Amino acid sequence: MCYPGVMVRIRAADLSDAAAIADIQVETWRDTYAGLIPDRTLLGLSRTSHTESWRRVLRDSRDGTITRVAEGPDSRVVGFANAGCARPINLPYDGEVYTLYVLPEHQGAGHGRRLLGAMFSALRTAGGRSALVWVLAGNPARFFYEAMGGILVATREEPFHGVVLSECAYGWPDLRHHVEARTQASGSSG
Repeated sequence: MCYPGVMVRIRAADLSDAAAIADIQVETWRDTYAGLIPDRTLLGLSRTSHTESWRRVLRDSRDGTITRVAEGPDSRVVGFANAGCARPINLPYDGEVYTLYVLPEHQGAGHGRRLLGAMFSALRTAGGRSALVWVLAGNPARFFYEAMGGILVATREEPFHGVVLSECAYGWPDLRHHVEARTQASGSSG
């Protein structure tokens, strides 16, 4: 889908992006997960501790972790995604998108689509053939992953801060086809 007048720039994240990434994570968690995870958890989110965590991730990305940011027309970071090797589970996927968040006021402008495509391209460049993403079953973002061609491949129940959360995994068994289709659909536009 084309969004006239919206410039989307995806680039590799660096240490200077840690605070912006933390802000996006805290804001989107509070917006998206209200009613899905305990209020005390959302209220207890700390931009300071998240910034430090993201500094570590960005500094120590030698483990193959990939982080990209989406910038709006004013070069402000409005979204980010993080991916790497699939965490150990019994599913036949070698890559995993760990996080993908876009500020609520910038959703629907193509940032999430471009970030997911960038993750798939980066995983493919690193030798990955397939990928999955876990999403809370009650999170409306699951429809985004379905629209992006994700196939529901697993569900699980996970304890989290005193509650049990239902999660769904969406998988893309062949990144090559997804990356090629994305390239043909988007051309060289930004």
